[in-house]
Amino acid sequence: MSLSGKVAIVTGGARGLGLAYARELARQGAAVVVNDVDAAAAEEAVALIQSDGGRAVTAVAPVGSTEAAKLLVNTAVTEFGRLDILVTNAGILRDKSLLKMTDEDFDLVINVHLRGTFTCAREAFAYFKENGVAGRIITIGSPTGQRGNFGQTNYAAAKAGIVGMVRTWALEMKKAGVTVNTVVPVAATAMTKTIPYFQKAVEADERGEAMPDFFRQELGFGTADDVSGLIAFLASDAASGITGQVIGAGGDRLQLWTHPEAAVTHYCDGGWSYQELVENFTPLFGGKLQSVGEEFLPLPEELQPARQEPVPAQAR
Repeated sequence: MSLSGKVAIVTGGARGLGLAYARELARQGAAVVVNDVDAAAAEEAVALIQSDGGRAVTAVAPVGSTEAAKLLVNTAVTEFGRLDILVTNAGILRDKSLLKMTDEDFDLVINVHLRGTFTCAREAFAYFKENGVAGRIITIGSPTGQRGNFGQTNYAAAKAGIVGMVRTWALEMKKAGVTVNTVVPVAATAMTKTIPYFQKAVEADERGEAMPDFFRQELGFGTADDVSGLIAFLASDAASGITGQVIGAGGDRLQLWTHPEAAVTHYCDGGWSYQELVENFTPLFGGKLQSVGEEFLPLPEELQPARQEPVPAQAR
């Protein structure tokens, strides 16, 4: 087992993607601290990992605060003697369009995703550096953070911010031999269950059947287990030379995302005045303006979501 003797923390590890990550890390030999705000769900996750032959304990706390981050690291060291791997998966959603989004909606999502990633990574890195551990930090991003998505101002800001932190941390942690990367999962979750476009894929997964090839290959959309192998790989010694990267995983597809680069460059002697821009921006740059949001392929007819029959008036 590639992670034998190592110890991992998985935030938000009691359900969904986080549970899949925790189970795979344990299958590869790591002892796992399962963090979640739901104590009962965390205990169930630990029992499941133990039934698989793995080692795990719970650490119940809402991530975001420094105190919670310290609790997670202390739990790993107290229960298993060390820490080698951190996976910052915990997150919440408060989706609303901009004019409907409240301060609380924004702050809650930023606190869990962005601040929670920051405080946990800071605490883990302090432990790694002090103890000479060539640790692994794996953060979780989203296509929304890469391209934007309607109704997700808070989530997009958090996920884009995580990628920005990772690029900075890769520079700061290099000397200590610590790697830090972002994984962008595309998988069936509680959120995607509500999206009609993915209905046939989610229904197949819930029946224990393989998702149609269109979802797994053309869209790179799959199950939580399709992402967990990448998490375990990045946590291993085999990935010691990989840092500062954003890697997408879903279905049968693996993607290495580019860092932002200039799409077009032009120069104007003396600088770009208002009049120069009025006359020249569209001819020079207009054909290269960048798209926003994800662009999904049309669903084949057989994968169209089931149409709901209208309810007769007398039955309403």
